[in-house]
Amino acid sequence: MAGSATAERGARQQESSGPPLVRRLGPRRLRVIIILLLAVLLLGAGGVWALYGSQWLRVDHVSVSGTDVLTPREVRAAAAVPVGSPLVSVDTDAIEARLRRELPRIDQVDVVRSWPDGIGLKVTERQPVLLVRKGSNFVEVDDEGVRFATVSEAPKNVPLLELALPSSGSTAASLRRFGEDRLVREAVRAARDIPDAVARRTRALKVRSYDDISLELSDGRTVAWGSAEKGALKGRTLSALMKASPAARHFDVSAPTAPASSGS
Repeated sequence: MAGSATAERGARQQESSGPPLVRRLGPRRLRVIIILLLAVLLLGAGGVWALYGSQWLRVDHVSVSGTDVLTPREVRAAAAVPVGSPLVSVDTDAIEARLRRELPRIDQVDVVRSWPDGIGLKVTERQPVLLVRKGSNFVEVDDEGVRFATVSEAPKNVPLLELALPSSGSTAASLRRFGEDRLVREAVRAARDIPDAVARRTRALKVRSYDDISLELSDGRTVAWGSAEKGALKGRTLSALMKASPAARHFDVSAPTAPASSGS
């Protein structure tokens, strides 16, 4: 009896030997898991090949939208998208940086993958609010004070910025204190707040100092704007003042709570 019990224990020990995972799963279930793992590996390898090795998912065309002054051809040339490369490997950030560097007229650009074989370039161009004369050409300045392009012909309805900054006196002190770039930015701030109806008739915006900005309209009328401070209020005041005094030739909104008009 004792020998028989010992033999049975030895048989059970032999049956329970082997790796714990095999004991828990059993041979059939283990084979299924191995097959599934192999299938996942094959699918992964196939996916990598499809993305990087196949001809199906490679850049075949580049579309451009949102251009106005720029042409799609110019944008494509500056973007230098690697046509023929795997679409997944295209560095969209590098393309965006290249476009901003090569084409300063671009304010914003979105570079998107258009599966299965395209790249889309969605462009927003800067819009000029002022022009600075440069010889026979004009430099366009946007609403952030960025000088982004030089053109031979002035765009319509964009006023010319005239920096009338003398070399002596109080206005010269203003120039030394703020610098020309700061005064240009103040002019831009003022230009943003000019009412649309007035802006369309504004021929020039003159800057003599930080707090001496004025407008010259195409019909010869003038506006003393003062500084760029309280621009929204000055704009509303100017619109009301022009309606109240349509025959006036000069308007002063430098102190918007005490505006004035004169001449006829």
